[in-house]
Amino acid sequence: MKLAHSLLLSAGLSLMAAAPVAAQSGYPNRPIKIVVPYSAGGIVDSIARLIGDKLGAKYGQPVIIENKAGAGGAIGMDFTANAPADGYTLMVVSPAYAVLPLLQKSARWNVERDFRSVEGVGVVPNVIVVHPSVPAKTMTEFLQLARKSKPPITYGTAGLGTSNHLSGELLAQEARIELTQVAYKGQTDALNDLLAGRVQMMPLTSALAIPYIKSGKLRPLAVTTAKRSGAQPELPTVAEAAKLPNYAVGTWFGLVAQKKVPDAIIQKLSKDVAEILALPDSKAKFDALGMELDPMSPDAFDAYMVAEHNKWSKVMQQAGLQAQ
Repeated sequence: MKLAHSLLLSAGLSLMAAAPVAAQSGYPNRPIKIVVPYSAGGIVDSIARLIGDKLGAKYGQPVIIENKAGAGGAIGMDFTANAPADGYTLMVVSPAYAVLPLLQKSARWNVERDFRSVEGVGVVPNVIVVHPSVPAKTMTEFLQLARKSKPPITYGTAGLGTSNHLSGELLAQEARIELTQVAYKGQTDALNDLLAGRVQMMPLTSALAIPYIKSGKLRPLAVTTAKRSGAQPELPTVAEAAKLPNYAVGTWFGLVAQKKVPDAIIQKLSKDVAEILALPDSKAKFDALGMELDPMSPDAFDAYMVAEHNKWSKVMQQAGLQAQ
């Protein structure tokens, strides 16, 4: 009797252990949601839809893009952090994902505690552009001008903690100049005031900058990334043009999920997203966004997120910025 009981107990435990594996092996068997923590129409939204369309075709399941905008991205990030850990809720992330907890007391998530990476996607360079009325044609001339400008040169951003802001703040610190940030609700609003000459400079997303550079409405000085941009190889990096070796800022993007999503699902998603990024038609579409594709495995992207959080924590501290 005891032997029979033991055998039944052992069989029951084996079935219980096998159940999650069986569930994971059938993934996905229903629609997947990709959260965009911003409004529709921006680059994060475009990336989500490009990946979502390809995943939907690959899996034979609908992939729904859900825009949860507000609070600088915090609403969508909170939503994803509290989603079921089943792999059916993913989120596209950008620099604010690592930076907002440093700036908003209301941010309840933690990059390491609440999320795990699925795949790093790539980087879109910012271009340091100035209004044509600014008498600087190179980064060296711009820095010389900034050192003697009273009041300080103004630069537009899409808000506190955005890649535009980080690019400008790091430039001020590394070059030891004073710049005045003018924060807007989005890049479009900041760009409109830059074109009108109401602000003088902006670290502007490459895809947005290129048409205005070609038309002569904005003057490019350098790209903010560590390497030159494939879309504008003639432009130097800030690091080389201004001799600031520690300067590197890019608008990076990736895909994350809730922390407790099983390894098997994360690895499947990572493999499938990496295959999607390698497709020639995918590359062409990302090229049109100004994206420099740089796929990263879950572990590599996790490590990159922690490094970004630590890097910008020091920059914010030096700038005297505190969580509000």
